[in-house]
Amino acid sequence: MTRASVFGAGSWGTAVAMILADAGCRVTMWARRREVAEAITTGHTNPEYFPDVALPPAITATTDAAAAAEDADIAVLAVTAQTLRDNLAHWGSLLGDEAVLLSLMKGIEVGTGLRMTEIIAETTKAAPERIVVLTGPNLAREITARQPAAAVIACPDQAVATRLQNVCRTPYFRPYTSTDVVGCELGGAVKNVIALAVGIADGMGLGNNAKGALVTRGLAETTRLGRAMGADPLTFAGLAGMGDLVATCASPLSRNHTFGAALGRGLNFTEAATAAKHTAEGVTSCVSVLDLARRHGVEMPITETVVGIIHDGTSPHAALGELMARSATSER
Repeated sequence: MTRASVFGAGSWGTAVAMILADAGCRVTMWARRREVAEAITTGHTNPEYFPDVALPPAITATTDAAAAAEDADIAVLAVTAQTLRDNLAHWGSLLGDEAVLLSLMKGIEVGTGLRMTEIIAETTKAAPERIVVLTGPNLAREITARQPAAAVIACPDQAVATRLQNVCRTPYFRPYTSTDVVGCELGGAVKNVIALAVGIADGMGLGNNAKGALVTRGLAETTRLGRAMGADPLTFAGLAGMGDLVATCASPLSRNHTFGAALGRGLNFTEAATAAKHTAEGVTSCVSVLDLARRHGVEMPITETVVGIIHDGTSPHAALGELMARSATSER
């Protein structure tokens, strides 16, 4: 039986723990708070995120990172993007030399501009073939309801990606494989930024034409950045790109969309954060994405607009005027 450790007891970590358990793995979760770990182990529920969901009995939890990591074949990293480096400073020595490290994070590190797999490699010294990405249109609430979903598992080593594909496939969760780690990670990170923009537009009541324009032009921005960074442009037409973008921009379950919609309705930053309830990765990562774009000489006007609204105090109405007043150009 495959032994999986899930570091992080948030919504997505819990959903992936359920997938792995339903696929036949024995799963140990690491939770920061003792009461959460005890509720998962004894009550088979995560009271903070999914109090109404019965978790499989094959899932247990602990606050002891060493115990969670013991004998793991797969170590799933499910913390927020900006805390990954600090967490791995504590966990890195606990992860076995043969364990596959599966990243669930969708963000870009502030300051360094590093993708999550780059942080994992730098911190743990793990070889590229041990580092895997899981991404795609996967809203955690729908996963825990066992509603149908597909995803992408990306690794430079196709055999490792296929192994993970087999380990986490269930009747409701269909993973595909890819070797384009750069494209898959960028798709996951930038879609959060575009979802903020769509949320802002929805909060302002701008209509579906505006939403359609933001989604498609947002995908164009993502693809330009990906091409500049060596990604396969076709990746952005698939689950890791368009699929994830549509799900995140369209669903009220998306924290980034919820945060943006609150800003569009006139709420301030603190009020928007309260409305989103939990971490909206795009709020921080939008700065890192824009920094990456500037480093690579890529124009990303929607991302720049989001940064202006969230971090520079630009009003959504003024930002809209600036975006619409940009010089006319060819779509391609």
